[in-house]
Order: sequence, then C-alpha cells, then structure tokens
Amino acid sequence: ALRLSYLRAGGHDPAILDQLLHLQLEATVLERGTSGLHRGRRTAPLAVPAEPRGTGTQGPDAALLAVELENQRLEDEVLALKVRRERRADAGSRVAQRHSEELAQLQAEVGMLQCHVEQMRPQLPPPILPPPVAPPPPP
Repeated sequence: ALRLSYLRAGGHDPAILDQLLHLQLEATVLERGTSGLHRGRRTAPLAVPAEPRGTGTQGPDAALLAVELENQRLEDEVLALKVRRERRADAGSRVAQRHSEELAQLQAEVGMLQCHVEQMRPQLPPPILPPPVAPPPPP
C-alpha cells in the first residue's frame, strides 16, 4: 500500500522503490516466519538479501522469493510508466482544451467586430428609380 501510494503520488525514484520493495520482502518473510510455528516456537526468519543473487547456491524458496521480488519491481515500473503516460495525456488534453477555449473566444471577438463594422457602415437610402414606361399603343 505504501509503494502504491508513493507511485500514485508521482514518486519514481528507483532507490526509494527498491527500499519499499525490500521492506515488503522483509514483511513477507516475517509473516511467513510467524506462521510457521514448530512446537510452540517461532521459526527464525530467513535472511533477506539486498539484491537477488544467482540461484545456484540458494534453495528453491529463496529463488522463488527473488523471482517474486523481480516481478514486483517490474510491476511497479510498469505502474510508474502508466502513471507518467496518464499525466502526459492529461497535460496534453488540458493544453488542447485551453487552446480550443482561446479559439472560441477569438472567434466570438471576430464575430462581434464584424457586427460592429456592419453597424458602422453608412446606410444608403434605397435607390429611386423612374416610374416604368408604358409600351406604345399598337398601330
């Protein structure tokens, strides 16, 4: 929850993300250690490596834990990329909206100026035409 909160708030520092993942790994190991009670005693928690090492000398649990840690790190990186992309898209849409508002305002001003120019033109009286001439009578 802490890591997700950090990412949603815009955090993207790899060192902090690594620390948060390390803390989550420690918590997972401690939770597994407390659930494995043997004869009333708590089993000792596994040592948590700072970075996953090769799986050659470690047991399958440690290798699985290292893979889970790497998967979680990759998921966090994908989430951080999605958050950044959404922010860029939001910023782009805000800029586009601002431009469309400015365009609408300019178009309204042009319309008002055209009306003003129409009102300022001198009004000419309608032309006075001579009365129609009747055709000559037939011969």
